Amino acid sequence: MADGGPGSPTPPGRADAPRKRADARRNEATLLEAAAAAFLAAGVDVPVRDIAARAGVGVGTIYRHFPTRADLIVGVYRHQVQACAEAAPALLVDCHSPHAALTAWIDQFVDFLVTKHGLAGAMNSDAAAFEALHGYFLDHLVPACARLLDAAAAAGEIRPGTDPRELLFAVGNLCAGRAPYYDARRMVGLLVAGLRLR
Repeated sequence: MADGGPGSPTPPGRADAPRKRADARRNEATLLEAAAAAFLAAGVDVPVRDIAARAGVGVGTIYRHFPTRADLIVGVYRHQVQACAEAAPALLVDCHSPHAALTAWIDQFVDFLVTKHGLAGAMNSDAAAFEALHGYFLDHLVPACARLLDAAAAAGEIRPGTDPRELLFAVGNLCAGRAPYYDARRMVGLLVAGLRLR
Protein backbone atom coordinates (compact mmCIF):
# COMPACT_ATOMS: atom_id res chain seq x y z
CA MET A 1 0.00 0.00 0.00
CA ALA A 2 1.32 3.44 -0.89
CA ASP A 3 2.14 5.86 1.91
CA GLY A 4 -0.41 8.62 2.42
CA GLY A 5 -3.44 6.77 1.06
CA PRO A 6 -6.74 6.56 2.95
CA GLY A 7 -6.32 4.56 6.08
CA SER A 8 -2.55 4.45 5.80
CA PRO A 9 -0.73 4.86 9.09
CA THR A 10 1.31 8.04 9.39
CA PRO A 11 5.03 7.22 9.43
CA PRO A 12 6.53 7.86 12.87
CA GLY A 13 7.65 11.45 13.34
CA ARG A 14 6.24 12.80 10.07
CA ALA A 15 3.16 14.51 11.53
CA ASP A 16 5.17 16.05 14.36
CA ALA A 17 8.04 17.34 12.22
CA PRO A 18 6.47 20.68 11.15
CA ARG A 19 5.40 21.41 14.73
CA LYS A 20 8.86 20.56 16.05
CA ARG A 21 10.48 22.80 13.48
CA ALA A 22 8.10 25.63 14.46
CA ASP A 23 8.87 25.07 18.16
CA ALA A 24 12.60 25.14 17.45
CA ARG A 25 12.22 28.42 15.54
CA ARG A 26 10.24 29.95 18.41
CA ASN A 27 12.78 28.77 20.98
CA GLU A 28 15.63 30.22 18.94
CA ALA A 29 13.76 33.51 18.52
CA THR A 30 13.24 33.67 22.30
CA LEU A 31 16.98 33.18 22.86
CA LEU A 32 17.87 35.82 20.27
CA GLU A 33 15.46 38.36 21.76
CA ALA A 34 16.85 37.73 25.24
CA ALA A 35 20.41 38.10 23.93
CA ALA A 36 19.51 41.32 22.11
CA ALA A 37 18.04 42.78 25.31
CA ALA A 38 21.14 41.74 27.26
CA PHE A 39 23.47 43.22 24.64
CA LEU A 40 21.48 46.47 24.69
CA ALA A 41 21.69 46.65 28.50
CA ALA A 42 25.26 45.49 29.06
CA GLY A 43 27.11 45.13 25.73
CA VAL A 44 28.10 42.08 23.70
CA ASP A 45 30.41 40.76 26.45
CA VAL A 46 27.50 40.17 28.84
CA PRO A 47 27.85 36.76 30.55
CA VAL A 48 25.99 33.93 28.84
CA ARG A 49 24.38 33.03 32.17
CA ASP A 50 22.67 36.46 32.19
CA ILE A 51 21.27 35.82 28.72
CA ALA A 52 20.08 32.37 29.80
CA ALA A 53 18.35 33.88 32.82
CA ARG A 54 16.54 36.40 30.62
CA ALA A 55 15.42 33.63 28.28
CA GLY A 56 14.40 31.31 31.11
CA VAL A 57 16.66 28.48 29.93
CA GLY A 58 19.88 26.81 30.97
CA VAL A 59 23.26 27.91 29.69
CA GLY A 60 23.61 24.59 27.87
CA THR A 61 20.54 25.38 25.77
CA ILE A 62 22.19 28.53 24.45
CA TYR A 63 25.37 26.66 23.56
CA ARG A 64 23.38 24.00 21.72
CA HIS A 65 21.90 26.69 19.47
CA PHE A 66 24.97 28.96 19.35
CA PRO A 67 28.27 27.18 20.09
CA THR A 68 30.32 30.42 20.26
CA ARG A 69 29.67 34.01 21.27
CA ALA A 70 30.32 35.07 17.67
CA ASP A 71 27.58 32.66 16.52
CA LEU A 72 25.20 34.22 19.02
CA ILE A 73 26.04 37.78 18.01
CA VAL A 74 25.65 36.99 14.33
CA GLY A 75 22.33 35.31 15.10
CA VAL A 76 21.14 38.40 16.98
CA TYR A 77 22.35 40.63 14.14
CA ARG A 78 20.40 38.71 11.49
CA HIS A 79 17.33 38.41 13.74
CA GLN A 80 17.28 42.15 14.40
CA VAL A 81 17.76 42.98 10.73
CA GLN A 82 14.76 40.81 9.90
CA ALA A 83 12.72 42.37 12.71
CA CYS A 84 13.58 45.89 11.51
CA ALA A 85 12.68 45.05 7.93
CA GLU A 86 9.36 43.49 8.96
CA ALA A 87 8.53 46.42 11.25
CA ALA A 88 8.39 48.99 8.44
CA PRO A 89 5.05 47.97 6.86
CA ALA A 90 3.53 47.24 10.28
CA LEU A 91 4.45 50.72 11.55
CA LEU A 92 2.94 52.34 8.47
CA VAL A 93 -0.36 50.68 9.40
CA ASP A 94 -0.18 51.30 13.15
CA CYS A 95 1.21 54.85 13.37
CA HIS A 96 -0.87 57.98 12.85
CA SER A 97 1.37 59.24 10.03
CA PRO A 98 4.19 58.01 7.78
CA HIS A 99 6.64 60.36 9.49
CA ALA A 100 5.66 58.91 12.87
CA ALA A 101 6.25 55.44 11.41
CA LEU A 102 9.66 56.53 10.12
CA THR A 103 10.57 57.99 13.53
CA ALA A 104 9.54 54.80 15.34
CA TRP A 105 11.43 52.67 12.84
CA ILE A 106 14.63 54.70 13.16
CA ASP A 107 14.36 54.34 16.95
CA GLN A 108 14.26 50.55 16.50
CA PHE A 109 17.20 50.79 14.12
CA VAL A 110 19.20 52.66 16.78
CA ASP A 111 18.61 49.75 19.19
CA PHE A 112 19.94 47.39 16.54
CA LEU A 113 23.09 49.49 16.06
CA VAL A 114 24.11 48.91 19.67
CA THR A 115 24.60 45.24 18.82
CA LYS A 116 26.21 45.97 15.47
CA HIS A 117 28.96 48.10 17.02
CA GLY A 118 30.25 45.14 19.02
CA LEU A 119 30.18 42.70 16.13
CA ALA A 120 33.61 43.16 14.53
CA GLY A 121 35.64 42.44 17.66
CA ALA A 122 33.48 39.49 18.65
CA MET A 123 34.01 37.91 15.24
CA ASN A 124 37.81 38.11 15.65
CA SER A 125 38.25 40.20 12.52
CA ASP A 126 36.57 37.65 10.24
CA ALA A 127 36.34 40.10 7.34
CA ALA A 128 34.53 37.73 4.98
CA ALA A 129 31.79 36.95 7.50
CA PHE A 130 31.42 40.62 8.40
CA GLU A 131 31.13 41.56 4.71
CA ALA A 132 28.40 38.94 4.20
CA LEU A 133 26.44 40.42 7.09
CA HIS A 134 26.87 43.92 5.68
CA GLY A 135 25.30 42.72 2.42
CA TYR A 136 22.46 41.13 4.40
CA PHE A 137 21.96 44.45 6.20
CA LEU A 138 21.76 46.44 2.95
CA ASP A 139 19.50 43.94 1.19
CA HIS A 140 16.90 44.06 3.97
CA LEU A 141 17.08 47.50 5.57
CA VAL A 142 17.59 49.81 2.60
CA PRO A 143 14.26 48.75 0.98
CA ALA A 144 12.47 49.00 4.34
CA CYS A 145 13.79 52.51 4.93
CA ALA A 146 12.98 53.50 1.34
CA ARG A 147 9.39 52.37 1.81
CA LEU A 148 8.99 54.62 4.86
CA LEU A 149 10.68 57.59 3.19
CA ASP A 150 8.52 57.22 0.08
CA ALA A 151 5.35 57.08 2.17
CA ALA A 152 6.31 60.17 4.17
CA ALA A 153 7.24 62.07 1.00
CA ALA A 154 3.98 61.06 -0.71
CA ALA A 155 2.08 62.35 2.33
CA GLY A 156 3.86 65.70 2.01
CA GLU A 157 5.56 65.29 5.39
CA ILE A 158 9.22 65.23 4.32
CA ARG A 159 11.30 66.47 1.44
CA PRO A 160 11.33 63.99 -1.43
CA GLY A 161 14.54 62.45 -2.69
CA THR A 162 16.18 61.37 0.57
CA ASP A 163 18.47 58.42 -0.17
CA PRO A 164 17.76 55.62 2.32
CA ARG A 165 21.40 54.50 2.27
CA GLU A 166 22.53 58.00 3.18
CA LEU A 167 20.02 58.20 6.01
CA LEU A 168 21.05 54.83 7.46
CA PHE A 169 24.72 55.80 7.13
CA ALA A 170 24.08 59.13 8.88
CA VAL A 171 22.20 57.45 11.74
CA GLY A 172 25.02 54.92 12.07
CA ASN A 173 27.60 57.68 12.33
CA LEU A 174 25.56 59.56 14.91
CA CYS A 175 25.34 56.38 16.98
CA ALA A 176 29.11 55.87 16.87
CA GLY A 177 29.79 58.64 19.41
CA ARG A 178 30.96 57.42 22.82
CA ALA A 179 31.53 60.61 24.87
CA PRO A 180 29.75 60.55 28.27
CA TYR A 181 27.92 63.79 27.50
CA TYR A 182 26.76 62.61 24.06
CA ASP A 183 23.17 61.41 23.57
CA ALA A 184 23.08 59.62 20.24
CA ARG A 185 19.34 58.98 20.34
CA ARG A 186 18.64 62.69 20.83
CA MET A 187 20.87 63.59 17.89
CA VAL A 188 19.20 60.99 15.68
CA GLY A 189 15.84 62.44 16.69
CA LEU A 190 17.00 65.87 15.54
CA LEU A 191 18.13 64.39 12.21
CA VAL A 192 14.77 62.71 11.56
CA ALA A 193 12.88 65.81 12.67
CA GLY A 194 15.00 67.82 10.21
CA LEU A 195 13.58 65.81 7.31
CA ARG A 196 10.17 67.36 7.86
CA LEU A 197 8.84 70.07 5.60
CA ARG A 198 8.35 73.33 7.42
